[in-house]
Amino acid sequence: MNEMIEKSYAKVNIFLKISNKRDSYHELVSRFVRVHSLYDTVSFIKSSRKAFDIIGTFGCKLETNTVYKAYKLLEKYDGVEEFFKNYSVKIEKCIPEFAGLGGGSSNAATFLIMTNKYCNLNLSKNELCDIAVKIGADVPFFVYEYDSANVTGIGEIVEKFEEEILDIKTITPKIKCNTGEIFKVFRESFYKQISKEEANRLLKMKSTEILNNFDIKEANDLYEPAISVYPELEEFAQNNWYFSGSGSSFFKVNNVK
Repeated sequence: MNEMIEKSYAKVNIFLKISNKRDSYHELVSRFVRVHSLYDTVSFIKSSRKAFDIIGTFGCKLETNTVYKAYKLLEKYDGVEEFFKNYSVKIEKCIPEFAGLGGGSSNAATFLIMTNKYCNLNLSKNELCDIAVKIGADVPFFVYEYDSANVTGIGEIVEKFEEEILDIKTITPKIKCNTGEIFKVFRESFYKQISKEEANRLLKMKSTEILNNFDIKEANDLYEPAISVYPELEEFAQNNWYFSGSGSSFFKVNNVK
């Protein structure tokens, strides 16, 4: 068998709006874009551990690792448990963790895609997406492997958006943003629901057009709650830089004039 290794790309949110509350979840309207210059690598390597194993440096326990969650959801499929008695999952991290760049979600999606391929599960992208949404809201986007997509619902509705590939630069302050805390502050102090008309308008606009017409606060509903919890973030909000997810990363698109 050839070397089993794949790139696991980062993402940024060109815009992120909260459209509704669904039980304990927030429904979102967002444009996710793949960052081609920033990725982890996921590989399956021969092992004699005889049990599922992840090799890498992570800021969380195995049980809360997104790749482990993905494995547990695939474990029941024929051949998966047996395969991972002979192979370890190795992850080489370049995407900062807890940074709004989707690193953990991307790793989980890459694991799903690779396991589907090497264990011959023959699951469609839609079937993988049904599994992905149980792991986290950002995982379905990565399963579809689009360069640019409109993402709605609780992350499970992913629609390809045709546009030029964006040249994205990111910076990540050494501040670990707690997504749950930021959403809590958003609900308590910043909640404003986007109208259907405004959502549809944003979903039709090119990413470069959005960034030319919106500032950092207008583009991402979570930016103001994030700086109210982590005021030091504001030092990094330079002109023409934007905020991804719930932070702490900022990004700039060099295609934008």
